[in-house]
Amino acid sequence: MGIYDFKVNGLDGKPIDLSSYKGKKILIVNTASQCGYTPQYADLQQLYDKYKNKLVVIGFPANNFGQQEPGSNSDIKEFCKKNYGVNFPMAEKVSVKGDDIHPLFKYLTEEAAKMGVNDPIKWNFTKFLVDEKGKLVAVFPSKVKPMSEEITKYLN
Repeated sequence: MGIYDFKVNGLDGKPIDLSSYKGKKILIVNTASQCGYTPQYADLQQLYDKYKNKLVVIGFPANNFGQQEPGSNSDIKEFCKKNYGVNFPMAEKVSVKGDDIHPLFKYLTEEAAKMGVNDPIKWNFTKFLVDEKGKLVAVFPSKVKPMSEEITKYLN
């Protein structure tokens, strides 16, 4: 099982097929609308705009931390567009931790563990960077800003 085997439903109801991003890097981020890190949506959009020839950003709204994503899929879609002009792919709301963890995040968590990063998802806006061949290459905690050197060094 690899990253390209996953398909998820988008916020707009259309499927997001990760295999369609072969040859690009993928930044997978668990997002929330009422988090101290929520302004990172603007930075994620900036990152996506700047590197869209070689990177796709995919947001996964999740209500796992502090009930900071209580809204419906349509609420979230409206919020992201209105407040941050988000036009990168956004998946429907999922769980990223615990018994009901989404299979994609179970896979990413297991891949992170192989890199020595155990229990990587501590809060909203954890970022998983997958390379052009579908291999997880880095995990960034919430506080690492999307436009920071820590992330962009993989893209330049």
